[in-house]
Amino acid sequence: MTGIKVRWLLTVAGVFLYVGDIWTDIGLAVKYFQEEQYVWTGLTLMFVLTGLLVTQIFSYAWYRDDLNDIFINSEGTKEISGMSKPGFAVLHAFGLGIFTRYYHLLKKGFKMIWTKSNWDTVDKIQEVHKKLFCMATDLSMLKLFETFLESAPQLLLQLYILLGHSEVSVMQCISVAFSFFNIAWALVDYRRCLRRSLPHIREMPSGLPTAIYLLYKICTITSLVLSYSLLLILSVYTTVALTVLWLLGTTWAHLLETKFCSTRSLEILYRAVIGVILTFTFFNVNGQDTKVAMTTYYIFYTVINIMAPLLLALLKPELQTSTLLLTVSGLICGCSVLGLVCLTLYYSFLHPRGVWREADEVDGLGKETKSTRRIRNFLQP
Repeated sequence: MTGIKVRWLLTVAGVFLYVGDIWTDIGLAVKYFQEEQYVWTGLTLMFVLTGLLVTQIFSYAWYRDDLNDIFINSEGTKEISGMSKPGFAVLHAFGLGIFTRYYHLLKKGFKMIWTKSNWDTVDKIQEVHKKLFCMATDLSMLKLFETFLESAPQLLLQLYILLGHSEVSVMQCISVAFSFFNIAWALVDYRRCLRRSLPHIREMPSGLPTAIYLLYKICTITSLVLSYSLLLILSVYTTVALTVLWLLGTTWAHLLETKFCSTRSLEILYRAVIGVILTFTFFNVNGQDTKVAMTTYYIFYTVINIMAPLLLALLKPELQTSTLLLTVSGLICGCSVLGLVCLTLYYSFLHPRGVWREADEVDGLGKETKSTRRIRNFLQP
């Protein structure tokens, strides 16, 4: 029970981090507007709104799927979590879908953990645990979407402004910090929830494996974002190259014929989101053997990280002795090496293998619900 209490408290922390990330970006957009930096204002708000819009769409679709799932809604009621479809539609239209999920998860978790409830049977307790973890996993998947549609692009934009235009403010630094920590939080939380939710995969061990995985992801993402920012400083037409990378990732997801969503239109949107995620980091898109795909991805990753500082130094020789260029180049090199070393260590020695374990209070083996099907068909670490 202690572990569950810790998860509940971490969920509370996740709410504050989520809100802080959004509000610091909105505050930064207001600052840019007051300074008549309308392009920066528009781009900053665009990333915030894109992340909000996409997560609301998926969140509402999942609520609707669960409402129509006979295994989740066995009584056939027209409400889920005490609300009807129109009620959920209104909340999501105002961008409150994620907050609604946080509210229901924290409320049910509080009732389960922090109050003395007289549950009828052990089976009842197991059923409640299962529902709580499915709710947490849905949230972690939505947070992963929001992270790579809002936090990661926002981090790239603000680093480009900081490095390329020498505009440094406290609000920018706070925004960068929140984006960075939001990315780290989302990656670890998602991986933990996913590993715990899939019965055929051992739960993610804590301690060293978690630290190595986080270092691998954070270092590779940081170095790639810094390289992108240098290329943007070199030429704004780098945005065309980034668009091409997004199209390649989206096309690859399409060729793999992902089957994550219940409708064709949502599946297309999902594949487009996958393209964005692959622009920043690698994930197992369709549960297949990824050794070749991952190797290819990180070869290109290494090439980009080598090319970015070199091209900037060659095409802008006035920056060759710049402390800024030397510092950023050092960070790119250091993060690249550390990230690849951690990647090798993790997948060679620490990666949980596909070991079947008995059903417990959160596995829900037996009849597969739409919720567990979502988890099974989602991105794999």
